[in-house]
Amino acid sequence: MLTVHVQPNASRTECVGLHGDALKIRLAARPVDGAANEELIRFVAERCAVPRANVQIYAGAEARRKRLRIKGIAAQTALARLLARE
Repeated sequence: MLTVHVQPNASRTECVGLHGDALKIRLAARPVDGAANEELIRFVAERCAVPRANVQIYAGAEARRKRLRIKGIAAQTALARLLARE
């Protein structure tokens, strides 16, 4: 499980660090018709090197604060990969 705080409608998708106890991710998608959630899943899957099907929004699908479940990778490894600079 991973807690994230998303900021939709940003100029680009990127992880910018911590926001309290959550990981802050800016999304280059508007929060309309699930576009921001899809972009979040795509970004997390790509950075963690797992299939998109392994990333689920467990809680907070319509909120800025979300809980993600990522299958096939340890939480600490996922956090390290998301925080790493490209």
